[in-house]
Amino acid sequence: MINYIWFFMILAGVITAASKGDIQLVTEGVLKGSEQAVVVAAGLIGIISFWSGVMKIAQDAGLMQVLARLLGPLARRLYPEVPPDHPAMGALLAAMSANILGLGSACTPLGLKAMGHLQELNRHKETASDAMCTFMALTSSSLTVLPSTIIALRLSHGARAPADIIGPIVLATLCSTVVTVILDASLRSLTRRRARL
Repeated sequence: MINYIWFFMILAGVITAASKGDIQLVTEGVLKGSEQAVVVAAGLIGIISFWSGVMKIAQDAGLMQVLARLLGPLARRLYPEVPPDHPAMGALLAAMSANILGLGSACTPLGLKAMGHLQELNRHKETASDAMCTFMALTSSSLTVLPSTIIALRLSHGARAPADIIGPIVLATLCSTVVTVILDASLRSLTRRRARL
């Protein structure tokens, strides 16, 4: 699906440039965009390396384990069909903790591991289970306490106080997470009611 979206965007750009009678705009846009991507990526390397190192220290110091223990009761309510002693619960807690700490690079492999364990528990292998849907929704809208990538982007673009975004990000992601939990519970309840009819 994403390939179709990219193709449509490229095609729309070429058609727009052609309609203006200046097809050179496409070439200029590609070159400027590529140049800007390299500049932004180079600027992000240092700050992301720094925050990744800080988070690795926090992970090695046991901060993720403490956070996982704190999230345990909440996770049991969010994923009632996942047994508390199953490896899936541990993987879910680790992925949730990484997301909260802004460890996107760590969250991806942890999330894949969690999904693998959830698939083991899934009775209908061709359809995502409730726990899988809840996990995907929560991962997409996750509460983030330290948005290191956004801080790095702001720093690379010359923001005077790149970390001043932390408060609004925490508030916004908290709101999105609460809405996600409410919608997930509501849709799950509606699906169960329909299944009974």
